[in-house]
Amino acid sequence: MADPVVSIRDVSKTYASGFHALKHVDLDIRRGEIFALLGPNGAGKTTLISIVCGIVNASSGTVHVDGHDIVSHYRAARSLIGLVPQELSTDTFETVWATLKFSRGLFGKAPDPAHLERVLRTLSLWDKKDAKIMTLSGGMKRRVLIAKALAHEPDILFLDEPTAGVDVELRHDMWEMVRALRDKGTTIILTTHYIEEAEEMADRIGVIRKGELIVVEDKKTLMRKLGSKQLAIQLQSPLERIPEGLADLKLDLSEDGQSLVYTFDTQADDTGIAPLLRRLHEQGIDFKDLHSSETSLEDIFVSLVRQPA
Repeated sequence: MADPVVSIRDVSKTYASGFHALKHVDLDIRRGEIFALLGPNGAGKTTLISIVCGIVNASSGTVHVDGHDIVSHYRAARSLIGLVPQELSTDTFETVWATLKFSRGLFGKAPDPAHLERVLRTLSLWDKKDAKIMTLSGGMKRRVLIAKALAHEPDILFLDEPTAGVDVELRHDMWEMVRALRDKGTTIILTTHYIEEAEEMADRIGVIRKGELIVVEDKKTLMRKLGSKQLAIQLQSPLERIPEGLADLKLDLSEDGQSLVYTFDTQADDTGIAPLLRRLHEQGIDFKDLHSSETSLEDIFVSLVRQPA
């Protein structure tokens, strides 16, 4: 394997309160891959990204970005990174164009209006270039955050929960844009707690739980491991029958109506689990627990799919 573009070694983070946000994390990110870091809220995803981006200091361990130590060679390392944070931007009185120009200049890059125009057109923001950010919708503000992160032409792009609270159309636009960036050689690291996002996007998946990286696998390998012959879905409210909208799936309803059992092909490239969970949500069916027949994989599976209460 070629040298990793991001190398994280034995990184831990303990806050002053005594909270252990990260515990001895080791991770290599390959150049040009899309890597999804999955886990429930509070698992340590944002803390890890913030350490790599130099926003938070690790309590111990080292991080190298394309050979540059993130502490001793901060500027060189940080100039290679674009970060799209979870929180929406606050510099709301600026125009979109001024914000991008400022972001590019911040990293010491010479002005390049043609590059900024390409970024804005890719993100369907060109007609908003003179608009003040405060006038934009939430989805448009999210696009501006991505444009800001791309303004200085980074080799590595971090997307922290990029589709949290955005509509389906924007989500699919972003997936297309991320793939296009990867095709041009950009390395993408995204955090998410949506399994379908990782299934749709990632080459490799890491699962983080309570500050520990518990698994790192190629996506297809992980999906195969998750596939035991049956998945039992324990429902919040009992059903009298399987809704017509789910009739085409291999689903059985338990006698008491409290759980659905989904049968699937463990060797298929796509287990169908992510679309199943999406369709349950669309039908207004909430579930409180999932059980795969391979109990040793249950923790990994629940970590992947559980959304915060």
